[in-house]
Amino acid sequence: MFLELDKLRAGYGSVEVLHEVSLHVDEGEIVSILGANGAGKTTTMHTISGLGKIMGGSIRLCGEEIGTLPSHEIITRGLTQSPEGRRVFTSLTVLENLNLGAFTVKDKDLIKQTLEWIFELFPRLFERRSQLAGTLSGGEQQMLAIGRALMGQPRLLLLDEPSLGLAPLLVKTIFDTVKKVNERGVTVLIVEQNARAALKIATRGYVMEMGRIVMEDRAENLLANPKVQQAYLGA
Repeated sequence: MFLELDKLRAGYGSVEVLHEVSLHVDEGEIVSILGANGAGKTTTMHTISGLGKIMGGSIRLCGEEIGTLPSHEIITRGLTQSPEGRRVFTSLTVLENLNLGAFTVKDKDLIKQTLEWIFELFPRLFERRSQLAGTLSGGEQQMLAIGRALMGQPRLLLLDEPSLGLAPLLVKTIFDTVKKVNERGVTVLIVEQNARAALKIATRGYVMEMGRIVMEDRAENLLANPKVQQAYLGA
């Protein structure tokens, strides 16, 4: 199994946010985690990335326990994250932000090839490559956050709320790009409040409530599920 969370308990300080969360992501999939604000979605992503406090259970990537590893070592295993809120370095240029994403990659030719691919995915970033990231629009900053994560050569890409605050047309662009990234061989785990957009590109999905997984199914089944429609799809 590519990524497996087994009865994961995690949180911040002494506060437990995740209560025995079990989920898996197979290689080549796009898997979506749905849930309202405060459900524990971002905590799940932070904990996988080594930024949350594990209180029990395990996180395995390709069979290796990574829950005990610091975040900088997890990145070297092929796992990168585009965080909620983008968190680009506003005082650095677009190109400098992208190059920071490649700090674990030693092959300069590979860095150059990846940069060219990202500029193909996001032509706007090529146009803005010398511009300070803080002067970009919200949509451009989201493109930059994803591009920066891709510079680390991930096998598994974690996307946390990539459509947050974006206009509908930009949301479509971002999700179309996620599909292209997946087709290139990158496995994707995505947390997203825009459940319809996420499920349309996902293989499978999980629904999280109050720090627990309450439902798992194929994406098309979740889209058709009356409870999911009522709670998350505005039906």
